[in-house]
Amino acid sequence: MGYEVDFLGVGDESKSGDAIAIRFGNLHGGRDEQTVVVIDGGFKDTGATLVAHIKEHFGTNQVDIVINTHPDQDHINGLETVLDELDVKELWIHQPWEHNQGLAQHFKDGRVSDNSLSERLKQNLEKAWSLVQLAESKGVVIREPFTGEQDTSGTLKVLGPSLEYYESLIPDFEGMPERASATEAVQSIFDKAVAAIKRFFATWGDDQINDEGVTSAKNNSSVITQLVIDGRRLLFTGDAGIQALEMAADQVDGCTSGAELKLMQIPHHGSKRNIGTTVLNRLIGHPVIQGESRGITAIASTAKEGEPKHPRKAVMNAFTHRGVGALATRGNAILVNHDAPQREGWAYLEPEPYHFEYEDEEA
Repeated sequence: MGYEVDFLGVGDESKSGDAIAIRFGNLHGGRDEQTVVVIDGGFKDTGATLVAHIKEHFGTNQVDIVINTHPDQDHINGLETVLDELDVKELWIHQPWEHNQGLAQHFKDGRVSDNSLSERLKQNLEKAWSLVQLAESKGVVIREPFTGEQDTSGTLKVLGPSLEYYESLIPDFEGMPERASATEAVQSIFDKAVAAIKRFFATWGDDQINDEGVTSAKNNSSVITQLVIDGRRLLFTGDAGIQALEMAADQVDGCTSGAELKLMQIPHHGSKRNIGTTVLNRLIGHPVIQGESRGITAIASTAKEGEPKHPRKAVMNAFTHRGVGALATRGNAILVNHDAPQREGWAYLEPEPYHFEYEDEEA
């Protein structure tokens, strides 16, 4: 059993996004011995790149499972092209209008009639709805990815969110009218404020992140997925935040597979608000002696030109402290593989160096 995981380069300029193509199984055998999975599709233009990548490098036009972690435009927009141009068997996607009466009563034929919802939330909901309708028209099986959902082989498993947690988050999605959310208020402050730039001096093993980071409810609704292949565990986090990751860690604690973590997606493109020391210690382990390696790779999907917050150097350092090789796509594809055919023209990429001194936003 082997795998190929491709984090595609998303974002030609400064806006990051996620598009991940995966195949696993006997990669030296035929297509019937392999499973192809797509996790998110980036922006609209990313869809064509994703389709071409799967055809060229996976040698197929069939995708067994497409997973949308959550309906932000940098994750969902490219999936329409994937469903249009490839033979997709299953779509795993949350349908929030099925889990909240306030949404359901204002949602009809893919349009939101409630003017109290924000324009951004309307667009996200309408995009998710249209993707579900497209899948239905093509006979694609639709499943909602809540904790415990898995593929037929049991190799791919959803660690979060649970149905109960997801439904508790919906009223706090940005733009929902039910109640003012502390998370939304904090998000608004971060979005509008111009943070001061400060010079940081790092000491090995001293994390400059903490457990107080807050992300949006919609980010915390992201599907967190695990693959266990040949005794190796791969973890995909979307834009999940600390609370959601803690719940996923509970699922990992209860896992009896004994598989070692080998790959982790750095959540939300390396945002400082989405990861904390405690959950990192649970998922990966405590900091190690400088130079020691756990043989784990962590990847942040970031735009080509980079953003002030994506990836945050403090986040990359925190992974490096734990003996992890931390990488960022920065608009380029990164391949992580095991027991897979060699790809001509693809070269080894060195992990990001440790940042002993750097300038970053103070917040």
